[in-house]
Formats: sequence, C-alpha cells, structure tokens
Amino acid sequence: MQLIDTHVHINFDIFQSDLEAVRSRWQQAGVIHLVHSCVEPSEFKSIQALAHRFAEMSFAVGLHPLDAAKWTEQTAEEIVSLASSDSKVVAIGETGLDFYKADNYDQQRKVFETQLEIASSANLPVIIHCRNAAVEVREVLQKWKKLKGESVRGVMHCWGGSPEETQWFVDLDFYISFSGTVTFKNAKQIQESAAMVRSDRLLIETDCPFLSPVPKRGERRNEPAYVRYVAQQVATVRGETVDAIATLTTRNACELFGLTI
Repeated sequence: MQLIDTHVHINFDIFQSDLEAVRSRWQQAGVIHLVHSCVEPSEFKSIQALAHRFAEMSFAVGLHPLDAAKWTEQTAEEIVSLASSDSKVVAIGETGLDFYKADNYDQQRKVFETQLEIASSANLPVIIHCRNAAVEVREVLQKWKKLKGESVRGVMHCWGGSPEETQWFVDLDFYISFSGTVTFKNAKQIQESAAMVRSDRLLIETDCPFLSPVPKRGERRNEPAYVRYVAQQVATVRGETVDAIATLTTRNACELFGLTI
C-alpha cells in the first residue's frame, strides 16, 4: 500500500529532536511522498531545506490567512521567486480565509486573491485553508471563474464543511482533503462529506503535528505515518477497501501536484 500525505508541517520545533525516526516510521507505513505546506515566508528556507533533504518531499509557498497582516509586496516577490526557481515547489499556500480566529475579512480576502493570481501565473494549484468561511471562499472562487473564464486548481485542505458546502467546491472542480478529524467519533458531518466526494477529487492528509487521528488521538504530536488511519476511516465511510483508497488518493495527489512517483 502506497500513501501520499498531502499536508504536513514537519519544520516545527516539535519534530526536530527525532526527525529521522519520524521519517523511518512514515516510510514503514507506506508513505511514499509528502507535500509540506507553508504558513508564512519566515518558513521558506527551513521548508525548502527539508524538501531537498528528503527526496520524497515537495512543498508549497504562501501565507496563511491568519497571518494576512504580515503581507507585503516583498512577500509576493518572495513567493513568486521561489515558485519559479525551485522545481520542488508544487503549490501556493496555504492561503484562504479564516473567520474562526479573526475578522479582518477585507485584508484576508485581498491576500487570498493575490495568491490566486500568483498560482495562476505560475500554473500551480492552491492549498486552501477555510474555517468558518465557506460562503466567502466560494464567492472568491466563483468571482475568479467568472473573471478568468476558468476555475483555479486546488484543494480544500483539512476539510470540515457540510456535505452541501463540500458539493460547492467539488462543483468548482476542487479536490477535497480529509485529515484526522474524519476519524473523530462525533465528526458525522465530515464523514458524510468524505463519503460523497467524487473518487477523482479525494485526498488525504495529516496536517501534522495537529489533529492526531484515532487511535492516536491522545498523542500530543501527529506525524505523517498516521495518514494510514485517515485512509482507513475514509475507506470505512465510503464502503471501500483501504488499498483502493490508497491507490486513488495517491493517483489524485500526483495529478493535482504534478508528482512523478
């Protein structure tokens, strides 16, 4: 069984003392590739170094919506420069909107739209963070499609929306990625969404070090090896085998991010 974890943050300090052991465990678990996401430009160098240290890792560059206040013209220049100069950059993000912890709507939206422009110009997909903002994210993407005549490519990462909201983004041709939250006992809405996503738009991730899945729920640190538990739960709610889920999500990740495995 081969798996791709499409969203990790292993540059965080919590991994630094035993990163080689963490890598050994993801390899043993069948994780053949990882896509490292980005929160803000101060991470660019450390993430890039990890991607070149580990052959099985690609990465994204971007600014998280909760850090929108940090956006400058230089930020855009740094993202464009790295995306155009390093073949290991496979996406822009994570970007998007988050109104759970912040209410600077106009600022977040401007930064989000700018990163959509960068992604389009670079012919790269976007990794979208969406929390308490499904309506607004949909509006931005619909506006983009109307103005440009085509949908931007990308993934709704760590998805937690309702089945109705899920369908909005599938209709916009977005991939939907599920994390450890799909394994949580009371996550019925997320499980319903995982059951309904088109097979060619389904992805899995850990979003580590956050959101450890059942049966690792009590652990403080999530890690890429645990993406197999996400695959198992997605298989259960869809009435499919875990091997089938591994195969299709690996294929989908390769298609979206242009990976050659």
